[in-house]
Amino acid sequence: NNEGSLRITMNGAENRNTLAGRFIAETFGSGIQHLAFRTDDIFATAAALAANGFVPLSISPNYYDDLEARFGLDAEFAERLKANNILYDRDDSGEYFQLYSPTYGEGLFFEIVERRGYRGY
Repeated sequence: NNEGSLRITMNGAENRNTLAGRFIAETFGSGIQHLAFRTDDIFATAAALAANGFVPLSISPNYYDDLEARFGLDAEFAERLKANNILYDRDDSGEYFQLYSPTYGEGLFFEIVERRGYRGY
């Protein structure tokens, strides 16, 4: 919608070597790969999920080194992202944070996102 509170993304790929391609091939067509939920505070949400036993998808530590170099992030902020396995992006409009679950069952996963003015995907 115009406010961006509901976003439905339809992915497709002919190449089976992509995540979307494998999902389509293995589910024999369309299906739900993941659900994303919005939060106003990714760090508070990560803490609440952890307190309830949630174990996020583990992100490679070098990802955060790359973030520091790419965006000039403060080392303390990058460490906070790393400690919570939170992904980060930034554009001219703002910041974007993502937290993923591991896959469940036949590949379903959950994503928690926070947009701080960010207009990208």
